[in-house]
Amino acid sequence: MGTSKRPLLLPSPRTPNQQDFPTIPVFSELSKSKSSSSNTVTFSGVDTSNPVEKNSSNSSPSMSIHSERSNSVKEVSFLPSGSKRLPVRYGSSKGGGGDSGRLSMSQRELSDEDARIVCIDDPEKTNETVQFAGNSIRTAKYSILTFIPRNLFEQFHRVAYVYFLIIAILNQLPQLAVFGRGVSILPLAFVLLVTAVKDGYEDWRRHQSDKVENNRLASVLVNGEFVEKKWTDIRVGEIIKINVNEAIPCDIVLLSTSDPTGVAYVQTLNLDGESNLKTRYAKQETGSKVPGKDSLNGLIKCEKPNRNIYGFHGNMEVDGKKLSLGSSNIVLRGCELKNTIWAIGVAVYCGSETKAMLNSSGAPSKRSRLETRMNSEIIMLSFFLVALCTVTSVCAAVWLKRHKDELNLLPYYRKLDVSEGENDTYKYYGWGFEILFTFLMSVIVFQVMIPISLYISMELVRVGQAYFMIRDNRMYDEATNARFQCRALNINEDLGQIKYVFSDKTGTLTENKMEFQCASIWGVDYSSTKDEEVENSVQVDGKILRPKMKVKVNLELLRLARSGVGNMEGKRIRDFFLALATCNTIVPIVVDTPDPDVKLIDYQGESPDEQALAYAAAAYGFMLIERTSGHIVIDIHGERQKFNVLGLHEFDSDRKRMSVILGNPDNSVKLFVKGADTTMLSVRDKSSNTDLIKATENHLHSFSSLGLRTLVIGMRELNALEFEEWHAAYEAASTALFGRSALLRKISNNVENNVCILGASAIEDKLQQGVPEAIESLRTAGIHVWVLTGDKQETAISIGYSSKLLTNNMTQIVINSNNRESSRKKLQDALALSKKFTNTTGGNSDANSNQIALIIDGGSLVHILDSEFEEQLFQLASKCSVVLCCRVAPLQKAGIVALVKKRTSDMTLAIGDGANDVSMIQMADVGVGISGQEGRQAVMSSDFAMGQFRFLVPLLLVHGHWNYQRLGYMILYNFYRNAVLVFVLFWYVLYTAFTLTTAINEWSSTLYSIIYSALPTIIVGILDKDLGKRTLLKYPQLYGAGQRDEAYNKRLFVWTMADTLWQSIVIFWAPLFAYWSSTIDVASIGDLWTFAVVILVNLHLAMDVVRWYWVTHASIWGSIVATFIAVMIIDAIPSLPGYWAFFHVAGSRLFWLLLLGIVITALLPRLFVKFLYQYCFPNDIQISREAEKIGHRRFVESGHIEMLPVSDTQPRW
Repeated sequence: MGTSKRPLLLPSPRTPNQQDFPTIPVFSELSKSKSSSSNTVTFSGVDTSNPVEKNSSNSSPSMSIHSERSNSVKEVSFLPSGSKRLPVRYGSSKGGGGDSGRLSMSQRELSDEDARIVCIDDPEKTNETVQFAGNSIRTAKYSILTFIPRNLFEQFHRVAYVYFLIIAILNQLPQLAVFGRGVSILPLAFVLLVTAVKDGYEDWRRHQSDKVENNRLASVLVNGEFVEKKWTDIRVGEIIKINVNEAIPCDIVLLSTSDPTGVAYVQTLNLDGESNLKTRYAKQETGSKVPGKDSLNGLIKCEKPNRNIYGFHGNMEVDGKKLSLGSSNIVLRGCELKNTIWAIGVAVYCGSETKAMLNSSGAPSKRSRLETRMNSEIIMLSFFLVALCTVTSVCAAVWLKRHKDELNLLPYYRKLDVSEGENDTYKYYGWGFEILFTFLMSVIVFQVMIPISLYISMELVRVGQAYFMIRDNRMYDEATNARFQCRALNINEDLGQIKYVFSDKTGTLTENKMEFQCASIWGVDYSSTKDEEVENSVQVDGKILRPKMKVKVNLELLRLARSGVGNMEGKRIRDFFLALATCNTIVPIVVDTPDPDVKLIDYQGESPDEQALAYAAAAYGFMLIERTSGHIVIDIHGERQKFNVLGLHEFDSDRKRMSVILGNPDNSVKLFVKGADTTMLSVRDKSSNTDLIKATENHLHSFSSLGLRTLVIGMRELNALEFEEWHAAYEAASTALFGRSALLRKISNNVENNVCILGASAIEDKLQQGVPEAIESLRTAGIHVWVLTGDKQETAISIGYSSKLLTNNMTQIVINSNNRESSRKKLQDALALSKKFTNTTGGNSDANSNQIALIIDGGSLVHILDSEFEEQLFQLASKCSVVLCCRVAPLQKAGIVALVKKRTSDMTLAIGDGANDVSMIQMADVGVGISGQEGRQAVMSSDFAMGQFRFLVPLLLVHGHWNYQRLGYMILYNFYRNAVLVFVLFWYVLYTAFTLTTAINEWSSTLYSIIYSALPTIIVGILDKDLGKRTLLKYPQLYGAGQRDEAYNKRLFVWTMADTLWQSIVIFWAPLFAYWSSTIDVASIGDLWTFAVVILVNLHLAMDVVRWYWVTHASIWGSIVATFIAVMIIDAIPSLPGYWAFFHVAGSRLFWLLLLGIVITALLPRLFVKFLYQYCFPNDIQISREAEKIGHRRFVESGHIEMLPVSDTQPRW
């Protein structure tokens, strides 16, 4: 049989019918249903077992090269010359392929209504019936025409803005014009303008980014030639050529690549954050043709655009042949082509319909708890405002009734206008309307009771806080050159109130940099301490190849591995390391070094575990040096051997194992399997040596107890009949146009059976630096730390001890069962034990929580979560300071977080680094992503992101504490600041016949919340620190202030309003009584009230400032100076009322004495109460602050500050 450079072309398969599935004993159940699939148990994990179809095919059981149902793939011989030849096949994969069980399309054939029809190389016909989206993208929100209306529409989603808009509109009515029409609009206009400028600048940057992206160039096939075309002009149906290191302009189905087998390597860094290379494949029917040279006409029927980046379902008709398409045949926009010279594909989704754009939404929007609670106070103030307006209007009604006979003579309520010689009504609309107008005018005058400036102030303060968090070098990760990221500005203060932390283990507490440590092979433990690093190298084409990573090896095991296969022990060791080197998806990449004769092999894989095992195999002399879709080349102690890949079943979360079927040089066919111990031991050969299995299990337990991650390695040799049966069923399933996922799962489960256990591997995932100290600090702060991991129980417990999560004096409650009844009984027994333990400790909850740790596995959670046992689990967990959940699936992690959120008001934080942590991160009140080894899915779904777990300590204990204290005080201060002015205006109404005239100039009323008092509260909210960072880190108990709501609560709100009432009384009546008998005009006394209010509120703020900076001084004292300047300017304008009023009144000594007296009298009660509480009933923060001021060695250095016990008790006031 002759050879050729390109793969042999075989006839394309036809669509399989039910009779196409071979009726054979091993795989007979396949014939029952083409699309059957098992039901998913609630919280049992996401179904990721769908196939990534490598080169889907179909062939008859005869495996003849001339078979009418063989697929056109590169043939790989593993039999002697002249024997039957078999095509390369890849099986089920993680990641959710086109047959995802979660998608409705996966279990039925695509109909024309549910599908998109794409004519290959014919964009005109493709877009003839339905005009598909072009490839232009737009991430910007606004255009020149839509910016103003849309931005205003979005801003007025805030109810407060609508309220102030209504006030401004009411003030435009002549009957209600209390202030000038322009002046009344100024505050709202200022806030809207500031926000619009910020939004406009951000959108302008998005426009610039879109312009650069849309103007990039790509090679598009036009009239048989590839020409450069802007990305924005690409259309669905066009054929595109991508060269190495170029980005993919749209979602394309691969047609051909530079690799003869149709493989292409892509990097999805911009899509999901993963830097490891992924493999994608072109169909061999199209891969044999080069567009531009060969005619290529066909039709693609695929699913409509959706957000599932891990799945794709469709089929392609080329030259009368119908081929199935899966997720391995599509390359998404945002990926980059790597290690492949060129690739050609047809555009199926463009622009806004690409999966990348459909997934381009930001982090979930969350509202802080402080802001939520603030709304209740705003509602209270709103009712109080209505009460003030009601009192004013009722009093006005009574006054009108009592003076109804005098209205013709009174200047404010004259009924008749006789200025023209004729009687006419004059500014009087009847008793009923006058009352209504009085009420509405009251709302206008007292509107500042609801502080509009508070919203913009909070936004600015949060931006400032985020800046300092980002610039904090304590949260800078030098290893990854990554700074802290603040992705959600609106929940900064929530970081100061966290009560529960839910953490992933791998990559979060640990480095996720796997190192091979030891192995158990055929019942022998090779884990002695006599290990050393041995550098293995091979020579290829005159170049020396070395693994990029060195691995410590066991010298005895290395000697046995090098001794050959002369005995059974050598054969078993060979098979073990052969499994490590081949049973993976590793892509070896050759990297240059300064020495031109030396090259490094960098193993790129989808998981660090696979990389560690491949490097370990290389260290023991089994070096993977080449991988294609059809074969693997391994250098075994200097001898290069080629193994044909006949099938590959990739890892999925249901099976928890993966397998590869290899054609060996000795013409044997072997199945190598690796996976978790629970699933591997369940598929072992029942006739295996019992002592061997027990020894392996003991070694697994020993490895896990050391905190090592374990995998069990197995092998099965397939005879010709078994392989032929598997191959026939595999071919039929992999080319099925629908229901592939269920069929391939059944096939993999059937072939991965009766496995001979070769041994087990142990990989160390070291703890990150500072994790034990971080967990200890968090627990000291009263934060419950729960660890949710997919690792086995022994590994999780070992990490728990090494991280100081678990201690020797703890009582461990372990729940692990695999059925509902057993889970119920163990849960009840554990709850009874915890109650008994509580009773023996005298009901001391703190002592109890410090000594109980709950350890529960995912199997038990399957039967407990979302059932009547949930409440019992929460009761048990609430009695424990540590909860360790092992073997949990992603949705179970979210279920655990929901368990706490639904039953307590405590704040929750979830932290993780992988895609399996996304649901947990989004479920928690605060989500933190770790920029780790598992990509950036967690980061992209988080509210905050950082490089190391230990950064959680300064984030919560320092910045979280500061943010909460600042925002809590700022909200109360804004309520106080505005309420003081409203009360002064209200007292004045009582002396003006309830006519709503104001003594304070309308411009001063408007500028009060903008210039006179706004800036200081923003500066203090950003910069003030009640305690230094060293104190906060030294005494984590201080964090409890946020958990106990000490900075903001209803009691503080009531006391603040009481203080406000007193201060307003002093401000109003002191000048009133002083000038009662004088001839001073209203404008002059109004200026005095203005200065008194401004000086008082700024001094009030200054009394509470702890850390003074030059900018703090400038803002507080500068605001007072600015007020004097503004009032002088306003009073110097002749056209405004109150002309020269300030200059008249300020010339008297009484004016300045009144200002001094008002300030002292108004602040005296506050000073007294503050002194009384700080010196008689100090809290932790006040004690620590005094210790900082004194700097006494006994307090600061010896650590003898007595703190409040960590509990849920209410704050002391």
